[in-house]
Amino acid sequence: MRRELTWVFLLLAPSVLPAQRRSPDRSLSDASSRLNTDQQIAAYQKQVAAHPSNAHFQNLLASAYIQKVRESTDFSYLDRASKLIDAALAADSGNYEAMRLRSEVEMERHHFAQVAEYSEALTAIQPDDPWNWGTLGDARMELGEPDRAATAYQKMLDLRPNQASYNRAAYHRFVTGNAAEAIRLMNLAVAAGGWPPEHTAWCLVELGGMYFKIGQLESAEKAYAAALSQFEGYHAANAGLGRVKAAQGKFAEAIELYKRAYASVPLPDYAAPLYGLYTKIGKTKDAADQIERIDLVDRLGQATGEKTNRNLAIIYCDEDRRLDRALELAREELKVRQDVYTYDALGWALYKNKQYDAARQAAERAVKLSTPEPGFYYHAGMIALALGRDAEAATLLDRALTLNPEFDPMQATVAKKARAGISAKRLP
Repeated sequence: MRRELTWVFLLLAPSVLPAQRRSPDRSLSDASSRLNTDQQIAAYQKQVAAHPSNAHFQNLLASAYIQKVRESTDFSYLDRASKLIDAALAADSGNYEAMRLRSEVEMERHHFAQVAEYSEALTAIQPDDPWNWGTLGDARMELGEPDRAATAYQKMLDLRPNQASYNRAAYHRFVTGNAAEAIRLMNLAVAAGGWPPEHTAWCLVELGGMYFKIGQLESAEKAYAAALSQFEGYHAANAGLGRVKAAQGKFAEAIELYKRAYASVPLPDYAAPLYGLYTKIGKTKDAADQIERIDLVDRLGQATGEKTNRNLAIIYCDEDRRLDRALELAREELKVRQDVYTYDALGWALYKNKQYDAARQAAERAVKLSTPEPGFYYHAGMIALALGRDAEAATLLDRALTLNPEFDPMQATVAKKARAGISAKRLP
């Protein structure tokens, strides 16, 4: 029963790649207590029960609920947090703590334009509070405004150079094409430390992802292992290690790690690589089981009114199935976020639906910042190839394979075959 409930919780969650979240700065929490999240929730629930009119205790409990969402992906906690925040603001519309938390809730719900509006207002109220500049930068990044995000993040970093500001600056540098600086800043975020441990573990997973995407597998592996040491059983770290093992050709180890990740949090992002790995080693029955898991997410999502899911769109495209649904999901995603990751998903879905000219326009938007994402250049290269632009395709595919020649156990093979085919055409 617990597994089924988790699926429902996931469907209530916004569809977001782990690489997009930025670690929070939880000034509301009593960091000196060093309680874990469940202990904080229990303590704050008692405080709220004993002092039902005390908005500060309500805000502390809401903050703990939001952290629980991040650790468990159980989005029922977000609804609980939202109710507490709404009650605090109903009693006092100027409750600053509640206003800050409201921005955080709306960020988790992917209401990015609303977050930008709230954050702008909060920076006017408290211009020296770094948290508001961070949420403003986050919203601007998702809305495809990296220059405006840079200004907000720099303000946050100037006010308080800590884990929350370093990791945001790192993310911005990575997306805008400076992997070396991004890695330096993310290492600073890790070194700065934070509480609860999941925050540092999340930064280590982000660091591992950066290393992986530029082909530094040993460094990626160390970062993911450190994340597991920081936060035992962390699903994102197990998935990261699985990704490294797959790139190293250690498919059995990769499968076990992805299975651990999936057992913790049954995301389609973990079922999809399992499908690819099982397919690669010829375990067709196990591969088919993953297909059913992936499709269940979409069925439940449609039943609950979910319209956007760029992760699922890419999964369907990679698997060459349900391509009309993939395009629908990507187009709906673009309505709420216009960053390079969404344009990449849209371009790939358009390509798979043989809308090559439109796909090229989207792919150009995806690679315009020179983000070191191998998948971006692979997708753009395949689109160029479909349009007969062989030289352009070769350059783009080379870029993908130079970053990491084993960026995906299935798609990297396709990229290599396509690149070899271009070379063969040039032979006399």
